[in-house]
Amino acid sequence: MTKSDNGKARTVRIAQEPDADELLGRSPLAALVGMLLDQQVPMEWAFTGPFTLAQRMGSDDLDARKIAAYDPDAFTELFTTKPALHRYPGSMAKRVQQLCQYLVTEYDGRAEAVWADAATGAELLKRLNALPGFGTQKAQIFLALLGKQFDVRPTGWREAAGAYGEEGSHRSVADITGPDSLAEVRAFKQRAKAAARAGRTR
Repeated sequence: MTKSDNGKARTVRIAQEPDADELLGRSPLAALVGMLLDQQVPMEWAFTGPFTLAQRMGSDDLDARKIAAYDPDAFTELFTTKPALHRYPGSMAKRVQQLCQYLVTEYDGRAEAVWADAATGAELLKRLNALPGFGTQKAQIFLALLGKQFDVRPTGWREAAGAYGEEGSHRSVADITGPDSLAEVRAFKQRAKAAARAGRTR
């Protein structure tokens, strides 16, 4: 996932912080954890989380086996230590650990194995949707992210990703390639929330 054709790590600009983005570009688990954290906090905060977590674990990457086996209370402390990794650090620490435990059980601890041999977009969506903490929307957004920025493109990936897979859209983190596109995605989300609120008040 994280390697381009010339073998170098991919360049992403999701977190808007060079060290955090560098990790996202080379670590499948970091990208997956960032997506898991992407709820009820700014997108760049969520995707900076994996880098901060790796630092607090004394490493330059995340290891699913190490996280899965970590003492739950100590792992929660990694999230709650100020500055907290998330608005809801306790619950998100639990979700990240559950995700890693699932990856160890089902994929030998390799995040990239979730998508490496998926033959179709529908199959990949099913695998992502089965991950702890991933509902259909989150699974579709991550599928779009894989396709648009990491060249993971099984047959029918755009269709499986729904509107998030549309070319040229600015709906989600899958479309963030820098500050300008981040602003466009944020504006889209604000319009969607406003429309939803207006619909509820009618």
